[in-house]
Amino acid sequence: MKILTALKQVPARDSSLRPGPDQRWIEDADLNYEINEPDAYALEEALQLKEKHGGEVIVVSAGPARAAQSIREALAKGADRAIHIEADGLDTWDSLNTAMLLARAVESEKPDLILTGLQSEDLGYGQTGVILAELLGLPHATIIMQVEVLDGSIRVKRELEEGWFQHIEMPLPALLTIQSGISKLRYATLMGIKRARTKEIRRVTPEQLGFTPAPALEIARVYPPQKTKQTEILDGDAKQAAQKLVERLRFSARVL
Repeated sequence: MKILTALKQVPARDSSLRPGPDQRWIEDADLNYEINEPDAYALEEALQLKEKHGGEVIVVSAGPARAAQSIREALAKGADRAIHIEADGLDTWDSLNTAMLLARAVESEKPDLILTGLQSEDLGYGQTGVILAELLGLPHATIIMQVEVLDGSIRVKRELEEGWFQHIEMPLPALLTIQSGISKLRYATLMGIKRARTKEIRRVTPEQLGFTPAPALEIARVYPPQKTKQTEILDGDAKQAAQKLVERLRFSARVL
């Protein structure tokens, strides 16, 4: 079974973020980077399916040279080989162009199953996986909590709302976007790190793939949220004050 997993490198969650000089993206000169956590769960699911059913796991990642660090980490965890689409400035690409670039890179692989994270932690669009499926003409399902491989098909468990789930049987090949927390993430072993040094990473550029982005979405400005303080005294007795507090929480703060 050939499983392809899309992986994105994002700023580490404990990073101190601030706008860059042009105010259109964050200042990335001194940031640490890591595998996008939802993608890490997609990788883990791919590795578990490989352990159960055999085959190979291929990682595909688009990003600058530093993304090779996250690719090597995925290889150290057990992926067999990788495709690195080397390009700068992808952080602010819209989902359509990102998916089109990934489609160009993987269409020749013809995998049985493609797994992506539900969304990225930096932009959080949650669209790249399903757009990629449409471009490749694959059936797809989102928010997957469980995958069972059958004879020529898969049975998946989708998370819905309010504790409800949906079970669907799908033909292969297919694409799934994996929900975070589906399983426990593994660490790379020392032996895995050593083996990763000899595993294949095929490097290509958008130009070599014949792809020129035509952004349909543009980030005009990023800025830190403004912090404000406001104090309001609620008049009346305890019952009246409690009623006013509930109204403020429901209609002003919108937390109820």
